[in-house]
Amino acid sequence: MTKFTEDHEWLDIADGIATVGITSHAVEQLGDLVFVELPGVGKQLSKGDVAATVESVKAASDVYCPLDGEIVEVNEAISNDPSLVNSAPQGEGWFFKLKLSNPGDAAGLLDEAAYKAHIG
Repeated sequence: MTKFTEDHEWLDIADGIATVGITSHAVEQLGDLVFVELPGVGKQLSKGDVAATVESVKAASDVYCPLDGEIVEVNEAISNDPSLVNSAPQGEGWFFKLKLSNPGDAAGLLDEAAYKAHIG
């Protein structure tokens, strides 16, 4: 199940674990990424907390935690090669995996149609 936030994060949720990244729309707005700072494994985050930071040729931007949970894995590949986020934002360019405190909270996020309507 894939969900989206109004802050341009996507979540692919399976078995209470959400793989989280930024959407293609966010990547288009940011331009070419030159730096990604990821959260530490084991870090507890609440919905809305800053989870990661990205820097592009245009600006720096925060990536927010979409739901409450614990970071269980990070994608080191994007720290070494931020361009992976540009080339495959909803694939190899994922940021982190979040063990959801309450998987039912995902029902409050946007589905793809609602996200597309949000970005116009």
